[in-house]
Amino acid sequence: MDKIIIKDPNIMGGEPVFRGTRVPFKILTDYLEGGDSLDDFLEQYPSVTRQDAIAAIEEARISLVSKP
Repeated sequence: MDKIIIKDPNIMGGEPVFRGTRVPFKILTDYLEGGDSLDDFLEQYPSVTRQDAIAAIEEARISLVSKP
């Protein structure tokens, strides 16, 4: 399966974004840290699906947990 979060120097200067969009992953974390819901984020960024947002959070969690 392809990663949901990609980093490409030709897209948003290499900032991690949701695959197939120009929506930075950081925006999702900013929403959640600010107390907004996932639904609030998805309403503002309809190019990101609920499934992709949840998968991206899981990818980030696995990445952080698996590092020594």
